[in-house]
Amino acid sequence: MNVKIFVDTNILIYAHDIDAARKHEVARELVASLWNQKTGVLSTQVLQELYVNVTQKIAVPIKPSEARTIVRTYMPWIIETPAEMILAASEIEERNRISFWDALIVAAANRAGAATIVTEDLNHGQRIEGILIQNPFIA
Repeated sequence: MNVKIFVDTNILIYAHDIDAARKHEVARELVASLWNQKTGVLSTQVLQELYVNVTQKIAVPIKPSEARTIVRTYMPWIIETPAEMILAASEIEERNRISFWDALIVAAANRAGAATIVTEDLNHGQRIEGILIQNPFIA
C-alpha cells in the first residue's frame, strides 16, 4: 500500500515556475516521483490557487490555456472535498492556531488519508492532526 502525500499549492507552483531555480528542480523531481508512485493527492483549493498563481503572480506568467492543461494533469489527484470540510477546517484552525486556509489543507489531507503534507507554508517536522509537515526545500 502506497502512503499518500498531500501536495500544497506552493510545491506545484515551483514545479511549473522555471524561474524558481533550485526550488523548481526540487519540486519538479518531487512531483514526478509522487506521480510515478501514484501517491500524490490534493484538493480543489490547491488547483484553484495553482491556476491563479501561475497565470498572474509568478515572474513569467503561464498562458491560461497552458495553465488549464496543467490543472487537467493534476485532476486525478483530487480528493473529494465536501462542504463539511469547512467545519472540520474551522475546528483544526482553532485547535492548532493556524490560518483557516492552512487548516482547510490539513482537513483535505486528513480526508485523503495522507500521512504527510509537503509545503513550505507550515513548520517543517511539525505534526498537525497527526499529519507530518515536510518542507522539501530544507536540506
